[in-house]
Amino acid sequence: MFEHKYIDREKSWLAFNARVLQEAGDDSVPLLDRLRFLGIFSNNLDEFFRVRFAAIRRLSLSGISGEKYLGGVSAQQLIKDITDIVIQQQSESLRILNNIEEKLKTENIFIVHENEVNSEQEVFLKDFFIQKLSPELVTIILNDLAEFPVLKDSLGYLAVKLVMKKNQEVRYAMIEIPKMVNRFVVLPSSDEKQYVILIDDVIRMNLGNIFNIFSYESVSAHMIKITRDAQLDIDSDLSKSMLEKISSSVKDRRIGEPVRFIYDQEIEKDTLKFFLDKMNIDSTDSIIPGGRYHNRRDYMNFPNLGRFDLLYKKNDPLPIPGLSLEGSILEKIAKKDYLLNAPYQSFAYLIKFLREAALDPKVTSIKITLYRLAKNSQIISSLINAAKNGKKVIVQIELQARFDEASNISYSEQMQMEGIQLIFGIKGLKVHSKVCVIERMEKSKVKRYGFISTGNFNEGTAKIYTDVTLFTYHQQILKDISKVFDFFDINYKIQRYKHLIVSPQHTRHRFVKMIDREIAHSLAGRKTYIKLKMNSLSDIPMIDKLYEASNAGVKIQLQVRGICSLIPGVKGLSENIQAISIVDNFLEHSRVYIFGNAGFTEVYISSADFMTRNLDARVEVTCPIYDEDIKNELIENFNIGWKGNVKARFHSYKLDNKYRVRGDNPIFRAQIETYKYYQSKVEPIEILKEE
Repeated sequence: MFEHKYIDREKSWLAFNARVLQEAGDDSVPLLDRLRFLGIFSNNLDEFFRVRFAAIRRLSLSGISGEKYLGGVSAQQLIKDITDIVIQQQSESLRILNNIEEKLKTENIFIVHENEVNSEQEVFLKDFFIQKLSPELVTIILNDLAEFPVLKDSLGYLAVKLVMKKNQEVRYAMIEIPKMVNRFVVLPSSDEKQYVILIDDVIRMNLGNIFNIFSYESVSAHMIKITRDAQLDIDSDLSKSMLEKISSSVKDRRIGEPVRFIYDQEIEKDTLKFFLDKMNIDSTDSIIPGGRYHNRRDYMNFPNLGRFDLLYKKNDPLPIPGLSLEGSILEKIAKKDYLLNAPYQSFAYLIKFLREAALDPKVTSIKITLYRLAKNSQIISSLINAAKNGKKVIVQIELQARFDEASNISYSEQMQMEGIQLIFGIKGLKVHSKVCVIERMEKSKVKRYGFISTGNFNEGTAKIYTDVTLFTYHQQILKDISKVFDFFDINYKIQRYKHLIVSPQHTRHRFVKMIDREIAHSLAGRKTYIKLKMNSLSDIPMIDKLYEASNAGVKIQLQVRGICSLIPGVKGLSENIQAISIVDNFLEHSRVYIFGNAGFTEVYISSADFMTRNLDARVEVTCPIYDEDIKNELIENFNIGWKGNVKARFHSYKLDNKYRVRGDNPIFRAQIETYKYYQSKVEPIEILKEE
């Protein structure tokens, strides 16, 4: 028997982020997109430290070893292991960044330092500093302060050391790198070359201007960054509303305990010691040496410089065959179900649904759950429009959507002012489901229309996250969605659902039952299978159940983008399980669950991953697919992903992110082939129209 049964969740997540870093290091990826992947890698790492690492650190400081919760390893050891992995990954990311910058030079794009600008650019930058950058700077002289200032979470700072002419006195200062100014400044050029400089270096260029009141002999500035624990401590004061409690907790987050300190490894030792001492950062915190620049997440917004040849070709979102954005969408849905697969197909259908419902005189109510929203959300605009037209609008908005709390609070206040009824969730349960139901009076009877999705109702992420949304007129399914909203209202009453599978009451039990059914089919000699696509797989009882199915002969295919604590392909444990992860231009985000059922295939879409929190501590909705065409479409989608041989990596205990070997097979890039699949569905319709 194999020595281990599970992969550590945190290490598996770091392996996922290493796959993102692989994309940044891949020469076949367009250069500017490689910078974007580098930014995504850095942003992911920030969130990991703010949430997962912070939780382990709290466990470590509590004096509890944590082995019971961390798969047999102590919290102290896991912190050390994570820090070692991250230091190695940070070093690799710096190597990749240097490589990208060298390759950009061959494309006549130069990222320059402050001492590399020409006289024309120097004049431009001095004016830029005075007019735009200087007014945004926060500069603090530190030596004489009674209390050291709080460094904001994940912002970049320049740690400044001034050596005075008189007595060689040393003064320290820090400069906050402003978020309101784009990190990258495009410089004027008189030749065919393009130049970009980071505002960090623009500040360094102007240190003499900033500290001109001091008589100093030398000045140096090196970047530092701190990451803080992002846990929300919710006030138990019964006199406060949930909105007030979350709002207060978000404000307190800025002074959360530090969990990671990154510094430019070129910084002088005395400067580093000064800042570590003042911030009370010791060896129990993750102290990570880095390069000249931190906050590499900003590379997600590196200017395109008009060089679209250095970016992935953007394919226009396709129409859904048979569903027009010009006619009545409700009329069409009343006749059959439709599936939207974003970003391959246009997210505009979902907006159109809500816009039409807002104006339709027969529509009496709209109920929707919201988790993460776009800036200037058209979803919110549509709901406000509906309220202004006299519809009863009920919105369940999750105030504890991590890192989106402030945005959701703002939207909540906006909706409240417009008379929209808000539900702020259930104590102890996040609402992560993605559902909407409207009620419409037709011939004196209430008829329901709605949609169920695997992803957030967010126009921004719909351009880069793969998610599926079912539009349906199925009255029984929609009645179940109404029951979900009843549960929000009266949550001590356990609802019974005839079609939907809803967490936290039913999801685990129902999935276990379906896996048991596949086991029974296999033991009876019937051909059957399980195909699961999800973001993360870490729930131990569900993993054990999949191991049991494998040992019973059930063939299992897993597409798990992120965390995968299951170890596939081990004889006597999981020899019938294969598991891959696809990391490519789009973020694989949809959850699709397919059960062979000995020829009577069942297909589900869901907001839930196989994680303990999704199964037991959130409100999640899993929906069966009854329409045979849509069912086949989702199976074909899964199979296209499974055939991928360019961006597919194997999950394994080694966490080595080994690519699927293509051999003599032709290149099959799953995301491109998925777009072609939907393109082929549209083109025959267009040909018929022309004839």
